[in-house]
Amino acid sequence: MPQQFLSNASKRERREGVRTRAFGQDYQPTIVDRFGVWLSSRQIRKCAGPINQKAIGDFGCGYHAAFIRTVLPEVKRAVLVDCALADDLKEVPKITVIEGILPAVLKQLRADSLDIILCVSVLEHLWDPQSTLHECFRIIRPGGVCMFNVPSWRGKWFLEFSAFRLGLSPTDEVLDHKAYYDVKDFRPMLIQAGFFPSNIRCFSHKFGLNTFAICTK
Repeated sequence: MPQQFLSNASKRERREGVRTRAFGQDYQPTIVDRFGVWLSSRQIRKCAGPINQKAIGDFGCGYHAAFIRTVLPEVKRAVLVDCALADDLKEVPKITVIEGILPAVLKQLRADSLDIILCVSVLEHLWDPQSTLHECFRIIRPGGVCMFNVPSWRGKWFLEFSAFRLGLSPTDEVLDHKAYYDVKDFRPMLIQAGFFPSNIRCFSHKFGLNTFAICTK
């Protein structure tokens, strides 16, 4: 493990086995990060359909919840979940903030309570991604849509090159990855979570560097 790339906070988290910092909490996202977020946001808007007056959950949304800020005027309410979230988000009446570690913290949410769930660039950081998928299936209402984005095995090479050679991706984030998923890896996990195969669209995304899934309950 290239320890020289880790911050002191990240080293402590690895020793303790618990992540306490959200994406973007203590650094400014790089141009590669921002481009990736833009591509994901574009895909979400394309696939989610009308979001006006819907209840949306963003699980692992990042410290600043960048995507939700762009759609907040349209949605009925938003549930934001991450290990830490910016203080100003906690002051918005239509936002429910839940700080904690996935998947355990999702137990606080009622079954069949959200119209749309986003889990973007999150599962690769978790020791138990399957339980998080099960929780998403439990929480989404019948007819609702869950959208997931994970890095692929091709993306592993790109992310590590960008982080360790070019310095264009946050090294702590890349070193925190527990797994990578191609379509053949990810689709069975979605079926195991409870989604019917006929209600799953799973495909390569971001020039093959990611795998994206749209699942209807």
